[in-house]
Order: sequence, then C-alpha cells, then structure tokens
Amino acid sequence: MTHFMTTGGLKGLRVLDLGHALAAPFCSQMLADHGADVIKIEPPDGDMSRRIGPFTDDDNTREYGGMFQSCNRNKRGMVIDFKNAEGREVFLKMVDNADVLIENFRSGVMERLGLSYEVLSKRNPRLVYTSIRGFGDPRGGKTAYTDWPAVDIVAQAMGGLMSITGPDAGSPMRVGGGPGDTIPGLFAAYATLVAVLESRISGKGQYVDVSMIDSMVALFEPLTVTYTYTGVPARPGGSRMPGIAPFGRVATKDGFAVIAVSAGRGWELCCEIIGRTDLIADPRFSTHAARGANPDEVYAAIEEFTRQHTCAELLALFGGKIPFAPVYDSVDIFNDPYFKVREMLPQVEQPGSKRKVTVAGVPQKLSRTPGGVYQRAPTLGEHTDDILGEIGLSAEEIALLHQSGAIA
Repeated sequence: MTHFMTTGGLKGLRVLDLGHALAAPFCSQMLADHGADVIKIEPPDGDMSRRIGPFTDDDNTREYGGMFQSCNRNKRGMVIDFKNAEGREVFLKMVDNADVLIENFRSGVMERLGLSYEVLSKRNPRLVYTSIRGFGDPRGGKTAYTDWPAVDIVAQAMGGLMSITGPDAGSPMRVGGGPGDTIPGLFAAYATLVAVLESRISGKGQYVDVSMIDSMVALFEPLTVTYTYTGVPARPGGSRMPGIAPFGRVATKDGFAVIAVSAGRGWELCCEIIGRTDLIADPRFSTHAARGANPDEVYAAIEEFTRQHTCAELLALFGGKIPFAPVYDSVDIFNDPYFKVREMLPQVEQPGSKRKVTVAGVPQKLSRTPGGVYQRAPTLGEHTDDILGEIGLSAEEIALLHQSGAIA
C-alpha cells in the first residue's frame, strides 16, 4: 500500500527508484504523480542532487534544494548501502515484490554490485527493469560510446538539439532547463508502462533501455526529416520558423510575443487587426509562399503595430483569433490565473523552511483517475523503517541493520 492518499490510476504499482540527478528521478516521478508507490533508494550520502540549489533564504538544514524537490515529490525515501552485503540482501527482498526498477547509473555499475537485470529477473520474472544512460545500454546495442558518461548538455549537443537552436548557424545554443534529461525521462516512463501492460498479459518482465542521445533525435523531427527530404541539415532559425511568415517572435511595447499565421484566412484577419488591409493584395504577402519568401518585410509590417502596444493589449486583440502569446517569464506564469485554474502551481512543504514552495503541477488531466501532487520530496531515509516493516522485517531486525550500516 502506498504511504500517501492518491487518486491516480497507477495505484498498486510498486516502483524501486535508484535514480540520481534528474533523468531517472523525473521518470519515476511521472509514475508517482499518477499513484504508483515509488520508493526512492539512496546511498548513505544521498542523491547528489540534494546538494544542488536553489535553497530558500531561511533554510538552515539544507536537506535538499529546488532541483531535488522538483523531481522527487510523491515518493517515499529510504537509504540502503549497496556496498554492504546485508544491504544488498535487503534490496533483493524488495525486488521480490516490485513491479518496476528504474536506474540511471553508468553501464556496468549494477553488474559490479551483483544486481544486474539477469540476476534480478531470476528472482522476479515479472520485473520491468528500466535504465536511462547517455548512450544506452549494451542490451539495446553496444557502441563505441556505451561506457561514456553523459549529462544534459552532452545529450543536447550530440543528439542534435543544439545544432537547430540559436540565432544562426554559427551560434548553436543549449536549450534552457534540462531537456537532455527530462525528455529521456518521459520516454522511459512511457516505455516502462508499455512493458508493465505487456507483463500483465504475459506474466513476464523485460529490460527497457533508453538513451539520452536517442531521445533527442527521436523528438526533434527536423534533425531527420529536413535532411532526408532535402539533403541539407537543419540549422538554427532563431525565433522564426523558416519558410513560414509570420511564425515567430515580435517586439512589443513592454517585451516580446510570438505570432503564427499559417495558410488560409489568418493573414487577412491579421492585417485587419493591425490596420493594414492594404497588405492583403500586396504580391509580396498575398500568398503563403510569398510571405515565406519575404519574412523580413512581413515582420517589419507587423512589428510596426506591435511595438506600439503592450503584451496585454495585444493579447486582447489577437487572443482567440490568431495564434498569439506573450513571451512569459516566471513572474508572468505565477500571475496569470490560467495556471492556477489548471493546477499547474501546487505548493509543498520545504524541510528547513517556514514557507511552502511551488513545484510544477501534473499536466495530464485524467477525468476519473487524476494524478496530483500529494507530498513533498522525502528527507534522506525518511521512510526506511516503514518500508522494511512492510516486507516483513521485525523491529529487531531493522535495528540490527541500522547498527551494521546496511540501512539508514
């Protein structure tokens, strides 16, 4: 039974989360958000991301910062020392009743611990074992890069994302946030549930191998589509969509916004809103292809209007008529009622702080079994004793394990 009261459709699914940093913890959090009982298992010194900020000004304990909070909510936490033989035995007992295991160690780590997929699946043939590695696991295809370490920016670079991002071809840029971690995490969550669904039919688990690099290539279609159709690699287009105008960023009186007008009557409507109906019949703009061939003139005409108005004024004019949006920052997101109505700004407790902090909500809205944010991220080893009690260990046995250093 999960420790928290949940409403999600994955109630009853037990997940052992050995993840660290962002990719695997983000994957398992997707499952926890929808009711899975995710047990985060950490080494005695904790997940490295506990020590990464930001921290609130009044936090004197520094139990964990914003990064850890952002990808470990809705989980229970325990500590097991895998270098300790008794600790490994405890873990094996937990595997016996688990549905899923998720980890993102470098290739070979679990094998060296004697906890490979082959070992664990013999104990529990139903186990779905998911790994997220920079260049994948040998089980999915061994390459010259298999043993190399990788982080978000490596995935963005070698997976091609940076090659299509930036102001121009000479300035490839990293995308903000951590898509090199979170996107593989999403692919892994999806693939894990595919394997779980199949295991309910066949009674057999399987290995799920997700590569950070592969995930970049899979998600950003210009990397493959543009090249294979034209023979020319896709390049950065700044804040404009190549070949379509307007489809990009425009300056406003108080910031920036984006506007997108595709083929059809949208251009006529746009011209009416900006008071330039004379542009409708202008041969430079009269067709979708013509506008795409004259982007600078298109944007100049639109910005002549948008620079005279605030983002709020423009939203009132364009909203609901033409795809348009102000470029929001954090302040704008927190101030727009939309995000509160959509429950995208839930608050949780922050250990060591007197105030609550906001985390991103659950974007998938299920009508009958909605996911949710039920609980803050766990403190180090917070639920160790409770979890071991659930697998049948007595208070005396648990105390001995503490004394041996196998758990904390």
